[in-house]
Amino acid sequence: MATPKTVFCGGAMLAVAALLAACGTPTGPRALTLGGDPATSCAALAAPIASAAIGLPSGAATIDAATLVAASPLAVAERGPSPASRITPVTPAHCKVLGRIAPLDASAPPILFQVNLPLAWNGRSVQYGGGGFNGTLITGLALVPAARFDLPTPLAQGYVTYGTDSGHQSVQGQPPQAFALNDEALVNFAHASYKKVRDVAVALMQRAYGQGPQKLYFMGSSEGGREALTMAQRYPQDFDGIFSRVPVINWTGLQHAGTRNGIATFGEGWLRPAQVQLVHNAVLAACDAVDGVGDRIVSNPVACLQRFDPASLRCAAGTSGDSCLNDAQVQAVRTLRSPWRSPVPLANGVAEYPGWGIGGEGTPAFASMGGWNAWWTGTAAPTVPPQPSNGIAWFYGSGALQYFYARNPSLDVRNYRAEDFAARIATVSQLMDSTNPDLGAFSARGGKLLMLEHMADYAQSPFAGIRYYESVVARMGRDNVDRFMRLYTAPGVDHVGSGAPANVDMLGALADWVERGRAPVGLQLVEQEVQPPFKVVRARPLCEWPLWPRYVSGDPSQATSFQCSK
Repeated sequence: MATPKTVFCGGAMLAVAALLAACGTPTGPRALTLGGDPATSCAALAAPIASAAIGLPSGAATIDAATLVAASPLAVAERGPSPASRITPVTPAHCKVLGRIAPLDASAPPILFQVNLPLAWNGRSVQYGGGGFNGTLITGLALVPAARFDLPTPLAQGYVTYGTDSGHQSVQGQPPQAFALNDEALVNFAHASYKKVRDVAVALMQRAYGQGPQKLYFMGSSEGGREALTMAQRYPQDFDGIFSRVPVINWTGLQHAGTRNGIATFGEGWLRPAQVQLVHNAVLAACDAVDGVGDRIVSNPVACLQRFDPASLRCAAGTSGDSCLNDAQVQAVRTLRSPWRSPVPLANGVAEYPGWGIGGEGTPAFASMGGWNAWWTGTAAPTVPPQPSNGIAWFYGSGALQYFYARNPSLDVRNYRAEDFAARIATVSQLMDSTNPDLGAFSARGGKLLMLEHMADYAQSPFAGIRYYESVVARMGRDNVDRFMRLYTAPGVDHVGSGAPANVDMLGALADWVERGRAPVGLQLVEQEVQPPFKVVRARPLCEWPLWPRYVSGDPSQATSFQCSK
C-alpha cells in the first residue's frame, strides 16, 4: 500500500539534520547559546527560576539536574497497554532538564517537570499532556497522541518538548485519587500545573537560546485531552495550536456515569468475557457491512445504536449461559448507552453525561486498554473496594467519588447520592470540567484547535466531546468555529488507538494551519504494524463530524476507496 504523505514537511523518515533543513522555521534552527560546548551550556541552565516568571501564584522553580543526553536508537517492546506505548522512538542528543516548582501550601507536593532542549532548535515547543489521574512524570520523549509510528518525534524535529506530573506523585499502596484531599494538589491537577510548567519551560528556552519560542503547541490524549481543552479555555494566550484526542471532558459527569455503569454490573448484571464477545459479534453482524464492506469496523456508530438492541440477545425462558443475556445484563447494556442526568447543577450549564457508543466491545483487555473487558466489565465481577480485575471505569469513578466529591475514602459508593454533595460537586465541576464553549479569546489570538474522538472508546463517551464541539458552534456560530477548530471522528478505534486505523500526523497538520494558514484537508488515518518499517496495513479518510467513511469501490485497505458521507 502506498503510504500517504503527511500534511506537514513531507512525512518522510529523515535524519534529524536533514529534517530540520527541509522543514525550516521562521528563523531557522538555533543552537544552544550559553557557551561553545553543549554539555557546558546545558549544565549552565541549572539556576533556579523565580516565581515572578510564572503567571500564577506559585513558589519558585528549582532545577534538580541539567544534563546533556546522548542520542538513543529506536526500540520496540513486545507488549504494552497501547500500540504507541510499545515504541521507544529515536531520540537525538539533547539537554534534559529536571526540576520542581515549589507549592504555596507546605503540605502540598511540588510540581515535577521535564524539559528537553534540542541542540538545534526550530523555534517551537510542544507540551505533552498526561493520563489517568497523572502522578507520573511525562517526559516529552514519546510519540505524541495519534502520531504515525514512522515519523520523527517533535524533539527529533527540533521542537523543545516538556511535560509534568501535574503536581503529585502516585504512591504505591495508595489510590491514585488520594492526592485530591489536598486543595492545592487538586487545583494543580485541574489546570494550574500545566500553566506553571509552560511558563517555566518558556523561561528555560529564553535562558538556553536567548529568545522565547515563536510558536507553542499542546498535545494531549484522555486526561491530557482534557488538559488541552483546559488550556484553550483558561489560558487562551498561551498556545498557538492545540490537539485534544479522546478528552475526558465533562469530567464530573464522566466519574458519576462511570460509577453508575459499574453499579449496573453488580450481581446478575455482570457480563462474563464470553458474553462481551457475544455482544461484540452481534453488533458486527448488525452493523459492520452497512458502510459497504465487511471489515469488522462499525463506520457509522450513530446509526448502529438504532439498529442493534441488546434485547435481541435475551435468554429464552428457563435458559442461561454465555450464549445469551439475562434481564439484568440487558439492562446493564442499556444503562451504559443511556445518559447520566445530573440531579445537581454542573459547570457551564451542562446537565448530563451522554451514553457510550457501540462497536469494539470485545477488544481484548490485555491487547490494549480498550473494549468492555478493560474499561467496563473487567474480567471479574465488580467488588467493593475495586480489584485490579474490575473494569477501570469502576476503579476510577468510585475512587473519584470518594476522594474528589465526598472526600470520604471509606464511602461505599453504592450508597452515594449526588444531592448530598451538591456544593462540593459544584466546586469540583468548576475546577475539572473543561466544558466552557466560549473560545472567543483563543480564536481572537489566532489559536487553532483540533479534536479527535475514537468512536469505539469505553474509557469515556465520544459523544461528550461531540457535544462540546456542538456547544462551541452554538455559542460562536459555524463560520467562526470553522476558522479555528475542527472535530474528527475515528470509527472502530478504542481509547488508546487500537482496533482500526488511528494514526495521523496531527502536529504537522496543526503547524501547517497555525504557521501557514493552511487548514487541514484530506487527512488520512492509517493502521500500522508495530515493528519497523511500520508498514501501513490499511487506511481510512479522517472525516469531520458528522461525516463517516462509506466504502465506494476499490481496495478496501486504501483510504481512497472510501468517501466521507452523512
